[in-house]
Amino acid sequence: MNNVEQRVRIFIAPEPRTVADIFSENDMNRLRALGEVIVHEGSPVTDDIFDAHVADADIIVGQFPMPTERLERAKRLRAIVNVEGNFVPNVDYAQAFRQGVRVLNVSPVFAEPVAEAAVGMAIDLARGISRSDRLFRKNAEHYGLDANRDAFTLYDAPIGFIGMGDLGRAILPLIAPFRGTVRAFDPWLPEAYLRSLGCEPATLDNVLSESQIIFVVAGVTSANQGFLSKAQFAMMRPGAAFVLVSRAGVVDFDAMLDAADEGRIRVATDVFPVEPLPADHRARSVDNVLLSPHQAGALNTVLRNIGALAVTDIEMIARGLPPVMCKLAQPETVGQMRSKPVEKS
Repeated sequence: MNNVEQRVRIFIAPEPRTVADIFSENDMNRLRALGEVIVHEGSPVTDDIFDAHVADADIIVGQFPMPTERLERAKRLRAIVNVEGNFVPNVDYAQAFRQGVRVLNVSPVFAEPVAEAAVGMAIDLARGISRSDRLFRKNAEHYGLDANRDAFTLYDAPIGFIGMGDLGRAILPLIAPFRGTVRAFDPWLPEAYLRSLGCEPATLDNVLSESQIIFVVAGVTSANQGFLSKAQFAMMRPGAAFVLVSRAGVVDFDAMLDAADEGRIRVATDVFPVEPLPADHRARSVDNVLLSPHQAGALNTVLRNIGALAVTDIEMIARGLPPVMCKLAQPETVGQMRSKPVEKS
């Protein structure tokens, strides 16, 4: 049976992304080959714009609000492709599923670059590389063993994961050479699946108390907002490394900073409760914290991969086939997602 591409109407409003950042000229030509392409940038999608350009679209590329009333007016809609990278709670997902509308996001493109940065952060926390650099610049450096009194090696160190989605799976092959036991806690995944990845299924308490390095890669949901709090940080091994590269909403940020400030743990974070971080935020002055300004996945090559991923799945949908490249919203879980939309800084 041959699947033939159907002419489709595509509406693109990629804020906070831009078309120039995520779509190459070749990507745009591929989209135009599928039908009519309408681009809207620089202002919100108002109801007037929606009625004029979106109500009769087959495919939406963007993450602007799609409540029930808009979805009901979009009679031809077949897919929404979120190019930000999160399933944000501004879509009536239940209504989308009732209408047979697929909702996708491009988060898989971020997994490998963020994984690379996360492992770099873990090595830095373990070996004190950036700390030694700061001391050097103050003429206060130590040499040899004196510089490594609190350091440890990743080799044979027990490693824990909180969450095991795309990002966790991208980190696993990078840490495999270190030979450490890997424990994983993810209430949305069965033990058999975690074992198939080479992980030991574990409770949250086990991961916290038995790991020298903990990677937090869980998305924020209605069930886990701020669930890593003072009690959880108190369970961690003295001097353990805590690497936060998913969403700040899963931790009590002040409790995390307290644990680092007291010298009980060392922390690296690429995400913050408010971005940009206020100039007077206490995180800037806590010595045991490695700060990264949400840059782990922000690379030009990654942004271009967003466009390539989205276009490939749009072509599949136009052929009457299921998408295969993007992450597909699942009815059982997407309603619990609580990620905030990304804002321009």
